[in-house]
Amino acid sequence: IFSPVYFILMVLVALNSQGPIFYVQQRIGKNHQPFNCIKFRTMVDNADQMLGTIIEDSEEMRSEFQDSFKLKQDPRITKIGKFLRLTSLDEFPQFWNVLKGEMSLVGTRPPTPDEVIKYQPHHWERLRVKPGMTGEWQVNGRSSIKDFEDIVKMDLDYQRKWSISYDLFLIFKTIWVVFNKSGAC
Repeated sequence: IFSPVYFILMVLVALNSQGPIFYVQQRIGKNHQPFNCIKFRTMVDNADQMLGTIIEDSEEMRSEFQDSFKLKQDPRITKIGKFLRLTSLDEFPQFWNVLKGEMSLVGTRPPTPDEVIKYQPHHWERLRVKPGMTGEWQVNGRSSIKDFEDIVKMDLDYQRKWSISYDLFLIFKTIWVVFNKSGAC
């Protein structure tokens, strides 16, 4: 159903900047199992290597990155990448992760290995369920939520509230949030 959209997005990513069309990043899933999370590439090809230089050159960016793991005005994001992030279309390839059973449509935010290394005991509760393409964090602020403890709290709240009807509610709320571009950056 989505193949025409995938094709158009693949062409746009390829024409916008050099490098692979997809960005694959290791994430940690249910029961601490690592998996490769797939997204459309939204940054320049050598973005991971550039991060150290960017945050070293600016005290403000270093502080911002430490507080939220993201930069508001990230110079590594491509023009099409900005659009993909704003509309959450960069997440579409994660349907493959869902089909493989590594993720769910709704769940907790999948952490990176470098986040997990810093976990305190209560953070490990997040990994009791499959991570999701959407969830509490995505519909209640997305990138505007900076405090990691707030994200953890939302993930744990999701687990307590879980039901099929609640998942359906979050899916519909996700569609609303994406169309309104709420909390995206």
